This record gives sequence, C-alpha cells and structure tokens, in this order.
Amino acid sequence: MPNTAIDTFCPTTLQDSLARAAALAPTVEAVVASDGRITYRDLQDRVGLVRSALQALGVRRGDHVAICMGNGIRWIELFFAAGSLGAVTVPINTRLLPDEIRYALRQSRARFLFVASRVIKVDFLAILREVCPAVDDRLPDDALPDLETVIVAGGEAPPGALGWDAFMDGGGAAVEPTASADDTLLIQYTSGTTAFPKGAMLSHRSMLANAFCAGIRVGFRTADRYHSARPFFHVSGSTLSVLAALQHAATLITMDRFEPGEALAQMERERATHFSGNDTMVLMLLDHPERAGRKLHLHGGWIAGAPTVIRRAIDELGMRDVVVAYGLSEASPNVALSCWWEPEVVRVASRVLVQAGLEVRIRDPEEGGDVPADQEGARQGELLIKGWSVMKGYFDKPEETAAALDPAGWLATGDVVRLDAENRLTFVGRAKDIIRVGGENVAPAEIEDILHRHPAVKQAQVVGVPDARLVEVPAAFIIASEGTEPDPDEIIAWSRERMAGFKVPRYVRVVPGFEAIGMTASSKVQKRKLAAHARELFGL
Repeated sequence: MPNTAIDTFCPTTLQDSLARAAALAPTVEAVVASDGRITYRDLQDRVGLVRSALQALGVRRGDHVAICMGNGIRWIELFFAAGSLGAVTVPINTRLLPDEIRYALRQSRARFLFVASRVIKVDFLAILREVCPAVDDRLPDDALPDLETVIVAGGEAPPGALGWDAFMDGGGAAVEPTASADDTLLIQYTSGTTAFPKGAMLSHRSMLANAFCAGIRVGFRTADRYHSARPFFHVSGSTLSVLAALQHAATLITMDRFEPGEALAQMERERATHFSGNDTMVLMLLDHPERAGRKLHLHGGWIAGAPTVIRRAIDELGMRDVVVAYGLSEASPNVALSCWWEPEVVRVASRVLVQAGLEVRIRDPEEGGDVPADQEGARQGELLIKGWSVMKGYFDKPEETAAALDPAGWLATGDVVRLDAENRLTFVGRAKDIIRVGGENVAPAEIEDILHRHPAVKQAQVVGVPDARLVEVPAAFIIASEGTEPDPDEIIAWSRERMAGFKVPRYVRVVPGFEAIGMTASSKVQKRKLAAHARELFGL
C-alpha cells in the first residue's frame, strides 16, 4: 500500500532518486572512493549501462543478486542497476568466513553473485573456490543449487565464472527501469538470538524514505561532502551512507576499510563537511596521533554513540551540528534521530526523536503488557515500532518473522529504552543478548554454535564485555568435555580459523558449571549475571 505522506515528499524508488539527483546536481560528485570519483550525471549513465548488462545476463524482477565487494563505485552501480530492474540485492559481509558466506548465499537463494577478486589484502578468488568449488568447472554447485552465475571483478575469472569486462560487453540496448516502491530492494542479514542470521527484507520505499528523513535531521544539503566508511554490506552503509547522500545530492566520500590515519587524511584532502561512525570509529579518530595536525572542515554528521563520545566529537573534531542515531536493520534502519538544529544539550544527552509517521509502544519485557507512564510522563521497557520504515519480514523464515513482527505490524526491537513525554528515546540496553563489536552485531548463539564443535567443549556460553576500542567484545565460558583439559589460548586460536575475527572470543574461561553464577527456573544461564561475573572476573 502506498504511503501517501511519504511518497509526496521524497522519491521512493532508486531510479527516481537517481534521476532527481542527476537533474538537480549533474556536475556534483556523487562518490569519491578508491576506485575513482564520479558525478551524478555520469553515475546515472553508468547505471544505465550496468542495468542493460544485467538484463542481458538474465537478471529479472525479483531475482536475488549477491554483491561481495568492498565499498566503491562499482558496488553502488550494481546496487542501483539491480534495484531499478526490480531485482533484490543481497549484500555479503566481506569479513565473513567461507562457511558463513555459503550460508548467506544458500539461504537467500541468490541466483547471481558479483565478487571482487580481492578486498583489501584478502584473496577472494581463493575464498570463492572454497565457498563454491564448481566455479572452477561449471555451475551450479551442489551446496548452492540456486546460484547460476558468478561474475568476478578484477583478476582472471575461473572457468565457471564470467569476468567483469565480458559481463559489461554483453549489454545491449538501453533498458527502462521497472521497479516499484513496494518491491524488496535489499535482503539485509542481521544477527539475532538464534544461531543463524536472518535476512530482513527492506523495500525501496522503506530504505529511501529512511535515508531522506535521516538526511534532513543530519542537515545534508546539495554538494555537502559526507565521509562514511561504514561498510555498504551493512544497512548503515547502504541506507544511511549511500542512499542518504543520493536523496540529498551530497557527495559520499568512502573507504574500502576504516583506518583512522587514512580517514583523517582523506577528510582533510576532500574537505569533508560531515562524518558518520560508531563509538569505536570516533574514538580511533580522536585518539590518533595525526589528528592534531590535520585541518578538518567538519561541522556535522551522525554518530551511534554515548554522550561522552558525542561531547568529544563536538569539542575535538569540530562537529558542532552532530546528531545521535538509534535504529536496527529491521527498521531500514533509523527509528529515531536528534536534529542538527536542536540545542546542544539535547543532542549530547543522546535523547533522540522518533521519526515522523512511526508509531512506538513500550512493553514490559517480563510481563508483556504496555508500560504505563510514570509521574514525569516517561516509560521504560522494550521498544516496539510500527510504520513505513519496518521490514516486510525475514526471507524464508516465517517462524522468526512471526516472533518479531505481529499481525498488526508491530516490530519487537528487543531493545530497552526510556521514552519521555516529548517522544524522545534514550537507549538503555539490549533485551536481546546481541554483542556490539566495533559496529558489528554478533549473536552469542552464533559463537556458541561453533564452539560446541570443539571436541573439548561440552557447553559454551558467550556474553559481551566492555572494551576500550571496540565498545564490546565476546567472552566465552566453557564446560570441558569429560577427560579433557582445554587451554583457553588454544580455544581462541581454534576459533580464529572458524569464524570472522570480530566474533572470536577475546576471553575464555573454563568453569565447572553455571549454577553458582546464575540459572533460571528453566535451567537457562542468566546472561546478565554471567556478563556481570565476567566484568568482575576480567577486571573490566
């Protein structure tokens, strides 16, 4: 169903948004990245060529197109071209290990995969061969029966794949865009309380309206220069970086991988006016030895961070108009944001304003009913949201969708917030057990599932503990299998070979059991008590 309030004030399909930006700001740089720089007019032309090549390749409306590349112009061209055909982009996290990548490709039923031969220093052709051995002969692979075509950008394509130049040479006549606002634009994999990630289905309308509304509150104007190294495979990269810049015809300055010294140099060189990052990224900039020598031109941007970090960003980076964000992948992602024109005291306190048109409720996480207001008109409990920004559901996971999204359209966020009488949220903590590792969402169940494969591990429980650089890191408590004496360092080394680096436990402790720490009546470990125990045990 069209949302007339949304559709009247911003473009709600990718092709309309790109056409608008190219008409309003044809000579403004759209993207500055390691693979070049391009204006909005040239980007529109380039997207048309890629769209033609996609159609010639056999991509049709509703097809799932996976992209496994670093941040850059080519990623954006593919995203825009596939989306304008009505195809669905499946962004693949380039930090995942082969088994994790294979899971995302298989669960999403991706028909097409675009992969870079290298990302930073990682040989992705070697990873591709491990994920999909048939690429060295002929697709499909037994483990990936839906994957029909692989296109390799850079380097020599294996026999069962196609090179980028050959892909582009296959394009023919111009192809008109066909996507509608309600079409699914992206399947965003997000960690949850289950062992396996879930793919949130986000529409053109939900992502583009979210990008437009967030951009207004950040204060983007045409030709502003917006630095964001947030990975495009995360929704904070696709929506709040790529699409936010597009919706306001700003220039997106990005990096393959965030490195604070390089970021400072790039922001100075490109005269960046805005920046976005999480606590970890901002602290890395603030504490970098080169910061004092850099002449920055920042005045705004958005941060998902604590008041102390926001205060330092204003005082030490010059971000006087900085705002604070709260959101989650299932909400495309932004739910609430402060506004650049608001008093500094409000923004520093991280009191964020719910986006217009979104409904919110506060539920008691224990009892289930709505929480009544206190004497100040405020409520604290689990946040539920409803409205134009909410996902369609999780792809091919009806039970998980039903658990998160009720028949009336209310999304349970799993986050505990305080909602005041002004409709402002203050984030309190996670009702779910998600660990936030330097901007990456990690489900303890994912790590526990892998640890349980170790022959010396009888039971594993993982919690998040504080970290000065990454905000949180995983800590694992394990009960040893009978007759074994597992070495914590060996467990950590073993884990590095089987899971992405940000998921590897930084601390491992062997325990005889969890009864002394805390168990529920249903014999489940009380994660909050375990986390408190970990902080005390490790002196955090």
